[in-house]
Amino acid sequence: MNVSSVNGSFVVNATERDTFTSAVTKNVMVTVLCISINYINSALVHTFRKHQSHFYSPAVFPSQIFTSSPRYLLFIHLVINDMMQLALSTLLHIISYALYKINVPFCLVLLIVTITTTLNTPLNLAGMAVECYVAICIPLRHGQICTVRNTYVLIGLIWAVGALSILPDLFILLATEPLQFFHSRASCVRDRVFRSSYSLKKRDASHIVCLVFVWLVLFYTYLRILFTAKGATADFQKARNTILLHGFQLLLCMIVYVRPMFEQCLLYLLPQNYSTIRFSSYVIAQILPRFVSPIVYGLRDQLFRRHVRRYLLCKVSTSNNQRKHVTGQK
Repeated sequence: MNVSSVNGSFVVNATERDTFTSAVTKNVMVTVLCISINYINSALVHTFRKHQSHFYSPAVFPSQIFTSSPRYLLFIHLVINDMMQLALSTLLHIISYALYKINVPFCLVLLIVTITTTLNTPLNLAGMAVECYVAICIPLRHGQICTVRNTYVLIGLIWAVGALSILPDLFILLATEPLQFFHSRASCVRDRVFRSSYSLKKRDASHIVCLVFVWLVLFYTYLRILFTAKGATADFQKARNTILLHGFQLLLCMIVYVRPMFEQCLLYLLPQNYSTIRFSSYVIAQILPRFVSPIVYGLRDQLFRRHVRRYLLCKVSTSNNQRKHVTGQK
């Protein structure tokens, strides 16, 4: 069962189909990857939530360090956003094999949320880079600029911009399609649902504007940190490396937007590997970038790494003993 894809959703070509074994294997692989990555991300979210508990005294764990830090708030928002995006894109992938066509209203809900969360990722990375730049380059104003309130405002703006990128397509669809279309079943792919020429042009323009903006932010913050970090202290080096990782993560996110052209080139060179190319590009563009987020903070950040291992290995007893010990001291 061969597939084509746009923004994480797949459509099966009726003319070329995988064997049943191949189709099952691909869906199992995608599902296992989705569950594995979201399991790691869930451990990060659990760590974030668990260590706000009043059971933990500052001597054991600084209980307010996550909720009072814009850096961790933006990070946990990125993790939750990636979990939603990965789960929905995997659902769309499975639907394309199992059902092929679904009801248009249900498809619209899935596409709108998936496309919004896909755009949220590079915008969130830009916000994290700016916070890192403020902390290193203008530390005296960090407490005034990067407040918890401003962080929540920024997260709200990220969702607003993400929604504004797709809502005009919905209005165009409502204005141009007959009523029967919304009572029908369709392949749940962006370019097959939002098929107006205006939507296609707007999509390309919004992608270019978003990516140029985010890359400019990353380049500016990296160069400023690089020039400021002449002392090469540990904090400066860590901030510089974090910006580089953000750039690598953004590079992976960009694959979604250059993917159609990349696929066409490969298909021209290797037409006999149609199914493999489509499936591999989906894994690289939609799944691999979601694996980078836990690495950037979950494994590199000492505060997270110290506690997240316990939840990844389901060692709850250690946590309970620690709570009893602290409560007993009170």
